[in-house]
Amino acid sequence: MSISFQTNSILSTVQDLGRNRYRKFGINPNGAMDKHAVRLINILFGNNENEAVLEMHFPASSIEFNENAVIALGGADFGATIDDRPIENWRIHCVEKGSTLKFAKKRFGARLYLSVKGGFETEKWLESASVNLVAGIGKPLKKDDTLHFKSKIQVTNHQSKIANSLLPIYSKFPTVRVIAGSDFEKLNALSEHNFLKQTFSISTDSNRMGFRLSGESLYLIDNTELISTAVNFGTIQLLPNGQMIILMADHQTTGGYPNIANVISVDLPLLAQLNPNDKVAFHQVSINEAERLTLQFERDLAFLRTGINFRK
Repeated sequence: MSISFQTNSILSTVQDLGRNRYRKFGINPNGAMDKHAVRLINILFGNNENEAVLEMHFPASSIEFNENAVIALGGADFGATIDDRPIENWRIHCVEKGSTLKFAKKRFGARLYLSVKGGFETEKWLESASVNLVAGIGKPLKKDDTLHFKSKIQVTNHQSKIANSLLPIYSKFPTVRVIAGSDFEKLNALSEHNFLKQTFSISTDSNRMGFRLSGESLYLIDNTELISTAVNFGTIQLLPNGQMIILMADHQTTGGYPNIANVISVDLPLLAQLNPNDKVAFHQVSINEAERLTLQFERDLAFLRTGINFRK
């Protein structure tokens, strides 16, 4: 009851929604970069939302199924095929023993997620299976590695699909919504204007800890030294050279750079699917609007869970 990796890949790791209750001890949360994709494909066939999945980058390894499985893919589109038959993201697929999952072409996005019905057997540290390469927790999956299923699966013909209205609107040039950070008003007037009106590129010097941006330099009114404060996935910090960095899934727990904005949670998937040299723009919203959008998304997920449970 397992899958085997037939070729090496750029980076394939086991991820879940992260270890979120330990930041007070200085332990960063980790977890999938595109958490909405993980939640959606796990809910699709009744898994716990926090069930571990495989996070893959292109080129991704071909995967052989050593047992029958029920799978779903979400996030980026890498031109997935099962035994050379194209398959869609966001849909349940029944896979027979001996079949091979391959990825032929990077169509869009940066990270593709694979979930299996019932989940993978994983080792957990602090309640999470998420790999953190910087901290030495877990390791990337490579050729001849195997991931085991928690339980044997009976293949059926059921092929449910996530409605398009629930899917993030991925783009190579998204406008992501932000709320003002604690240091936003410390920007000078021109920098405030440029932050919200200019576009910025994702630097090649970016990773799961943070996306460095290239664009118009921003400046503070007064370069006074700041006390380190708590940071989060989506915190936008201003670096000493006037450029910005957006903290991502493997971010540190505190930071001493100015916190000029925070990307709202419903737009984090749009960032997670950006590649180096893709662009991003920012649009400021109120905290009330950010909360309304989050509540709406959670309501939509609740309806999805109810529908899946009713079907079962």
